[in-house]
Amino acid sequence: MPWRTPAGNNSRGCRDYKRTFPSELKLVTHQDTHTGESPYTCSRCQKACITKSALAYHQKTRHREGKSHRCGKCGKAFPWKSKLSLHQRTHSGERPFRCGLCNKAFMVKAHLTVHQRTHTGEKPYKCSDCEKAFSKKTQLLIHQRIHTGERPYGCSECQQTFIQKSDLSDHKKSHHAAEKSHECSECGKILSSKSTLIVHHRTHTGEKPFKCSACVRAFTSKAHLVIHERVHTGERPYECSNCEKAFSTKAYLMIHQRIHTGERPYGCSECPQAFIQKSGLTNHLKNCHAKVKLCECPECGKVLSCKSTLIIHQRTHTGEKPFKCNVCDKAFTAKSYLTVHQRIHTGEKPYECPHCKKAFTTLSALISHRRTHTGERPYGCNECQKAFFRKSVLANHQRTQHRGKSCAQ
Repeated sequence: MPWRTPAGNNSRGCRDYKRTFPSELKLVTHQDTHTGESPYTCSRCQKACITKSALAYHQKTRHREGKSHRCGKCGKAFPWKSKLSLHQRTHSGERPFRCGLCNKAFMVKAHLTVHQRTHTGEKPYKCSDCEKAFSKKTQLLIHQRIHTGERPYGCSECQQTFIQKSDLSDHKKSHHAAEKSHECSECGKILSSKSTLIVHHRTHTGEKPFKCSACVRAFTSKAHLVIHERVHTGERPYECSNCEKAFSTKAYLMIHQRIHTGERPYGCSECPQAFIQKSGLTNHLKNCHAKVKLCECPECGKVLSCKSTLIIHQRTHTGEKPFKCNVCDKAFTAKSYLTVHQRIHTGEKPYECPHCKKAFTTLSALISHRRTHTGERPYGCNECQKAFFRKSVLANHQRTQHRGKSCAQ
């Protein structure tokens, strides 16, 4: 039975969530969310909806019924004019909602509201089971599935299920990748979509159309620029639902969450070891199970692991340094070396330790640092029983204690 709110208020309340509603009809509609009743059914696909308006929205968006509003730039159609107006800002670049603290701008007012919580620390969405709080409603909904055990996103190729849609998408890409048809005409690399092919092409042309307004850096895609801008704003929109640590990218959050779940998805095919991230496995394979290397330098006879590293190595003979810093004119033989160097100017430290939040300019520096927490010493001497955090320390030990004998395992 509905209950009336105090002080003569005519609104009705839901006993389950203590929410109030202005009319009996609104309350009855809300209670359908508890009973599971969905009285409005789509005649085309049999999907059931709780309200008539939800059914109308479904029919417009899924079956394009009724009047549609089409974008004059790209032809995309929307069920309402307001949705079209928001979409058109992606073409015009208009961002009318600006943060008064960091000057970051947004296309939608709701996005600004969520962003401002990174400054205020406000977390209005509280979990009723463990009292953890979140800045976004979607974060709360995902978190609650830890308590309920709900995993609504199932893989159509295997039996695995996932808490959120993005995890399912990542799983499909890594385990059930469909045949890819977008091939780069420059290098033959196969990309998963036309948009990723366009971004990839820019690595050949050198085009970087997305420029940071706070520093001199530019990027091949808008997504990379958005992530970089968080270095300046301090924004960390991806929060861990277990310990409330926050991260600047979703990838860092996913790696961090494996500390809680114990998941180590990158297993070595040569031994029982498994790793939290792919780079850990790559380094392990190089250091512990090195295969025969095939790419030999014709100048000095050095053998490299692949053609790309041979090309970079050959520049040490030719003196070619095609990658120049636009701040100090220093030049490098590889693009990756330039990227790391530019962090001296920008102050960017994208690799953060999940244990102590110390940040580093390179992944290798982070990996070495994390061994101070884990106690891992992967570089063992085969002349004695000592083991070391870093390969360079092992090499120094070899020179000073064993007179140059090879001691890497």
